[in-house]
Amino acid sequence: MTAASGQRAMNLPVAEFQPTAENQPATGIVTAFSATETAAMDAALEAALRGPRGANPLVGAVVVDANGRQLVTGFHRGAGTAHAEADAIAQAAAAGIDLRGSTMVVTLEPCNHCGRTGPCAQAIISAGITDVIYAVDDPHDPAAGGAATLRGAGIRVRSGLAAGEALELNRHWFQAVAAKRPFVTLHIAQTLDSRIAAEDGTSQWISCPESLADNHGLRGRIDAILVGTQTVLVDNPRLTARDASGTPAGHQPLRAVMGLRDIPADAAVRGEDGRVLHLPTRDPREALSQLYTAGIRHLMVEGGSRILSAFLTAGLVDELIVYLAPTLLGSGTPALNGLGISTLAEAQQWEWDQADGGSVRSLGRDLRLHLRPQHTESLEPQPLRAGAEPAMGGY
Repeated sequence: MTAASGQRAMNLPVAEFQPTAENQPATGIVTAFSATETAAMDAALEAALRGPRGANPLVGAVVVDANGRQLVTGFHRGAGTAHAEADAIAQAAAAGIDLRGSTMVVTLEPCNHCGRTGPCAQAIISAGITDVIYAVDDPHDPAAGGAATLRGAGIRVRSGLAAGEALELNRHWFQAVAAKRPFVTLHIAQTLDSRIAAEDGTSQWISCPESLADNHGLRGRIDAILVGTQTVLVDNPRLTARDASGTPAGHQPLRAVMGLRDIPADAAVRGEDGRVLHLPTRDPREALSQLYTAGIRHLMVEGGSRILSAFLTAGLVDELIVYLAPTLLGSGTPALNGLGISTLAEAQQWEWDQADGGSVRSLGRDLRLHLRPQHTESLEPQPLRAGAEPAMGGY
């Protein structure tokens, strides 16, 4: 992934993220970025991949001085943590580096709102940074507008550098934002022969302790976790985030149960905090609509096989995490219960995802596989909003 190739990209793979006349560059005008700026964007894109996918996009930021020297590199570590720009500025402050007169290169338009963290546009202004280059506009309405704020403060702002790579980096996050639905992570813990339970229904535990700990870490940063009513009736899960000792984590996801049957009054998923939501539907899209209305922006779908299959069949999975145990059962409950595929030409294709630790990791005796849907469509570029410098192109 390089910024230089991004400047040449004409077809950007972000289905549902439509370009508009308002944000297209003026026809025939091409402005080149310097080698220093291009190298900084390459570094920012690489740094962005260190973060986790979810409610917020992957973002990286690099600050360079007047001589082209890269001073600090920041990246976003997930919802509720410092944004990439603020991370870079904080690193500079800790190291005693004066950023006045420097240039920040960032993979997404700096945000302009106060969410769980402060607005990055204001942090950039306060740091004395005089130039900002970003790849693509932030499509998220509450966060957008940072570029205009920066310009209003006298900062030179350019955009469009590596727009193709930046859009591809967060392809499915952009799609989820455009569709007004949560970003969906689907989790499967299975044997080598794709079983999630033995023939007698036992499943605790297929995964090793290290995989279980990793999964609970993920639970601790999502907004909601979803299972079907069948899973509630058979497994009676708590669906909480816990540490190795069983102590509940500080952040707990909303517990969502999808299906037409009622949740038993004594089901463990009800918990004691009342943070359980019954979704009386079998339609994944309807379930996502209800969750989005409830404020959910990152959902993890955990099971069982019918629910997993329904979301995959509907094409509503943005990220796939598989914990693969070196175990064979030969029979039992399959991880998936049919995807409506009758021939190889119809097979779903996935690609390895290098974000957040890489596509394949060893966890104890298990393997953790990290994937995202393979790109199948493309659109024209969408890097600029009205007022941006042409063809130089918050999360």
